[in-house]
Amino acid sequence: MASLDPANINAIFKAYDVRGTVPDQLDEDLARATGKAYVQVTGATEVVVGYDMRPSSPGMAGAFADGATWAGADVTMIGLASTDQLYFASGHLNMAGAMFTASHNPAQYNGIKMCRALAQPIGLETGLAEIRDLVISGDFAAPTRTGSLTEHDVLAAYAAHLLSLAPVSGRTLKVVADAGNGMAGYTAPAVFDRLADQVELVPLYFELDGTFPHHEANPIEAANLVDLQAKVLEEQADIGLAFDGDADRCFLVDETGRAVSPSTLTALIAERELAKDPGASIIYNLITSRAVPELVSELGGTPVRTRVGHSFIKATMAETDAIFGGEHSGHFYFRDFWRADSGMLAALHALAALAGTDQTLSQLLATYERYPLSGEINSTVGDQQAAIAAIEETFGSRDGVTLDRLDGLTVSHADWQFNVRASNTEPLLRLNAEGKDEETMAAIRDEALALIRTGADA
Repeated sequence: MASLDPANINAIFKAYDVRGTVPDQLDEDLARATGKAYVQVTGATEVVVGYDMRPSSPGMAGAFADGATWAGADVTMIGLASTDQLYFASGHLNMAGAMFTASHNPAQYNGIKMCRALAQPIGLETGLAEIRDLVISGDFAAPTRTGSLTEHDVLAAYAAHLLSLAPVSGRTLKVVADAGNGMAGYTAPAVFDRLADQVELVPLYFELDGTFPHHEANPIEAANLVDLQAKVLEEQADIGLAFDGDADRCFLVDETGRAVSPSTLTALIAERELAKDPGASIIYNLITSRAVPELVSELGGTPVRTRVGHSFIKATMAETDAIFGGEHSGHFYFRDFWRADSGMLAALHALAALAGTDQTLSQLLATYERYPLSGEINSTVGDQQAAIAAIEETFGSRDGVTLDRLDGLTVSHADWQFNVRASNTEPLLRLNAEGKDEETMAAIRDEALALIRTGADA
């Protein structure tokens, strides 16, 4: 079986999850073997399993459950789910969990996100490498029992829990939500039906369709926000919400049709969470705008900087007991949601803040938008390290410049900063820049891009 070839298994077990094309890289045989290995490595006796709307997801989730019950675990199937709904189930039921999704990836992909009980993440350094190696060897321990398989619907409990964490009251809002034919088309009605007096919902692409007929379910790409932006203007809506395929990320569009930086939403939610727990720690990653740590400090909180990636965010949250963490990629993590990320909970925080004021969203967010941002710009580069070295050589000797290698290379100055990071999976360099004003940001962005792309053309 091609999927169980060691080279293939090594290729699709990533830093935080399993992800590959169906059926050549990922199929039900591999899912079944992963279920066996997952139970054996984690020692889980109870496992909750969910899956997204991709055509291959139900079959692979069932195969994983078959492997897990063979290995002796009792499996609870929650059926169709967003990733944050699976995390909710893991926390609410105190079970280990597995979610079948490829998030924002195109239709030919699928994947498995796994966690321990209470939504504790599993990555290569915390069990995923051992699961991978056991799948490769096939040396499964003989089970002492066969587990049971039951079904349990947690959607209503999920919606109620989110609204208990971020209740929305005040004026009625007109909200356009673009599910991108992903799982928000399933979870958003469950949440917003409970807000019928507060929210006039205009659904966009709520039909579950894992072929993504309208646009990729990846809102970090500007092209995938165009339909939402047009609909917000057409409807004269107060706010637009864009979710990715498994609905664990959320992006905002304001009433003028302008895309809102995730750093801005991070700052807004940080202020709301610090109001509940003054002085608490707030996690932000190193490509987040410097406005976030500035604001957190001004509010009396403790800003804590991390590398990019949910395993680093969650680990640092556990170490510091941080109340909230935000990533520039649109992931938002909440201590009272088992330190897991939830796009829907982030959206509810934005709605709650907006409904509690008579301001427009652009007016509300002006406080948090201190510096112009470039957004993430990707460049294909054959020799990533050589390009980073050229940037380091160019900027390292300049007055007032500091260099930081926590994750890639961060170059900082009083008037600007930028980070260049290599992709873990593609020959790409990712650039994020900001400046004290638009002119400064554009100048530093263009200088860094020229160095990156000169190396790419060499």
